[in-house]
Amino acid sequence: MNNLGRLLTAMITPFTAEGKVDYQQARNLAQALLDSGSDGVVVSGTTGESPTLFTEEKLRLFGEVKSQIANKGAIVAGTGNYNTRESQQLTKEAEKIGVDACLLVVPYYNRPTQQGLFEHFKAIASATTLPCIIYNVPSRTVTNITADTVIKLSQIDNIVGIKEASGNLSQIAKIIQETKDDFLIYSGNDSDTLSILALGGYGVISVASHLVGNQIREMMEKFLNGRSKEAASIHRNLLPLIEALFIVSNPMPVKYALNYLGFPVGKPRLPLVEPDAKSAEIIQAALKNYKIDLPIPRIKSQALKS
Repeated sequence: MNNLGRLLTAMITPFTAEGKVDYQQARNLAQALLDSGSDGVVVSGTTGESPTLFTEEKLRLFGEVKSQIANKGAIVAGTGNYNTRESQQLTKEAEKIGVDACLLVVPYYNRPTQQGLFEHFKAIASATTLPCIIYNVPSRTVTNITADTVIKLSQIDNIVGIKEASGNLSQIAKIIQETKDDFLIYSGNDSDTLSILALGGYGVISVASHLVGNQIREMMEKFLNGRSKEAASIHRNLLPLIEALFIVSNPMPVKYALNYLGFPVGKPRLPLVEPDAKSAEIIQAALKNYKIDLPIPRIKSQALKS
């Protein structure tokens, strides 16, 4: 499953001024992300505000993005939630559309046991031939999927990896140590990417790559080619931007940043809102310190430098 690529962007979902999904801008963004370093995109993940999207919106997004970047980059569909049967059905429909893999978040709110998590992911995987990537983000879901449960799930043929955003490097190390070499461990926190690569991880499913994808790609390539000091320098340089992009809950800051830079993606859907004035100032200040890799209108780029 290494054809999914090492750098995937957890793509935001663009909305119009009326709050409808802007499918054309989603196509434009997916292409722009490939043009600025990403190997593929996660569509309708939690960064894509999946809890606020209707099923028909998700399915159309999968199809629109596929029509734009098919054969050029990987399309990973966010099809998991806390309803196992609904996750199975959405995954089946996504497979019919022709996505390359699915991302399955640990169920939020209902706090299943480890056995429940195992059965949940096993049931979804059994309903599809798609490669399945688990997404562990206990700061959002409350529940942490343990290393032992992940190791057990990795023995299922089409569960091919995990996006790990627990921040628990000991847990991540155990997963890497006790799964097969072809089980893909993606960093789920931009700030953890270099540390996870150093442990033997595979890549990152990134938010910051909306803006600095080429730089993240360069950092990973340098590390993988044995140029660890240069990789560390790039990573350290990116940390203030990463911090600004999480000054309030994701994806509010990155959507604000894209709009500010001149790549319109609309406001978040309620209950998310735009960042407050103080947070917006922090984001703006951070952006002015970085070369932005995402293609944006030249007039806006020049204005930022002044």
